[in-house]
Amino acid sequence: MSEGFATVPGMRFLHTSDWHLGRSLHRADLRDAQAAFLDHLIETARAERVDAVLVAGDIYDRAIPPVDSVELYEDALVRLRAVGTRVILISGNHDSARRLGVNSELVDAAGVHLRTRPGRLAEPVILHDEHGPVAVYGVPYLEPAVGLPAISPADPAQPHADAPDAEVPDAEVPRQRGHAAVLGEAVARIRAGATASGATRTVVMVHAWVAGGADDEERKEEAKRQASGSERDISIGGIGYVPVSLFDGFNYVALGHLHGQQTLTEHVRYSGSPLPYSFSEKHHKKGSWLVEVGIDGKTRAERVPAPVYRRLTELSGRIDDLLTLAEHEPHTGDFVGVTLTDAARPQAAMDRLRRRFPHILTLEFKPEGVTADRRSYRERVKGRDDLTIAAEFVRHVRNTEATQPERELLEAAFASANDTREGDR
Repeated sequence: MSEGFATVPGMRFLHTSDWHLGRSLHRADLRDAQAAFLDHLIETARAERVDAVLVAGDIYDRAIPPVDSVELYEDALVRLRAVGTRVILISGNHDSARRLGVNSELVDAAGVHLRTRPGRLAEPVILHDEHGPVAVYGVPYLEPAVGLPAISPADPAQPHADAPDAEVPDAEVPRQRGHAAVLGEAVARIRAGATASGATRTVVMVHAWVAGGADDEERKEEAKRQASGSERDISIGGIGYVPVSLFDGFNYVALGHLHGQQTLTEHVRYSGSPLPYSFSEKHHKKGSWLVEVGIDGKTRAERVPAPVYRRLTELSGRIDDLLTLAEHEPHTGDFVGVTLTDAARPQAAMDRLRRRFPHILTLEFKPEGVTADRRSYRERVKGRDDLTIAAEFVRHVRNTEATQPERELLEAAFASANDTREGDR
């Protein structure tokens, strides 16, 4: 990292998220790529003497991850602790909070802090440096339809039921639903807890969709720009994002969920996913944030680029050009998505392309000069016999007419089907 950054005293964090262990890319196995990122993360934590690694959710890609992904996760935690850094994780919308958080109270003592229970989001992990404590709060993904558990009046870190402004759950008063309501309640609980404990340096980890903007319309447009094609939709009632202003006053907010690395404000950031998980992310600059919270609470953050395992590239053109032109040579080692524009669908196109692009993942066929047929299916088949419809399907798929031998084969198939039908009567 930069020399100037390294001379600023304070608590040091490495902010990452959205590992999605167990995920594939159009059936391409990404385990080696994910392992390479974790090697890089551990080496960065060691080299930069990081106090804690913050993992802001979506550790796994699904609720029940494959065994090798669990092994990769466990190995990463062991190695991070071996280099002296603590690890704080929250669950994301892809994770099973119950499974990820199992034995959380036991592993707390080992320096791995799992924050997956909504009812405990106001209980911080307290870290210390030479300037005093830093309180790190973990807000796991919150399902708006479920909301937050009721506050216990005996909890000193929360408003008591008889406090003037306390939010007292009432069975007769329906709770608000929606991401803004449930996250607003979560943040209110954290603020109350921080005030009660006297915490002056606060870091919050959140797995949610947070958007900048001065009003709803600006936030709506910002939310459209933020998203890529690989995040699971978390919208409830049409709105899945919350305003960044919700987190005003905290020293740093480590966000997870969106896969693009983003700075919403100087103290609110997305680390993004460490790998591109769809072709919509092919231009993303992947990485983590090295964050330092100083003695005065001021925060500095520096981007740490992630290693590029294999680039994502989309190519379009006629198959002969893709197979021969020198301009495509730099992409032979990439994960490739190809769109063929030949007038007629080439024979064995995927096999031929794979010889030059061994990591080709997708193949589409969009012939030049062909416009889509806007008629309904009923309109297209009206008044046509089975053979004509089948031959039209061949032409639609391949953009060439069915040959005479193909028409004869189709005719024989229909005749056989009709004979079978007659015999069953």
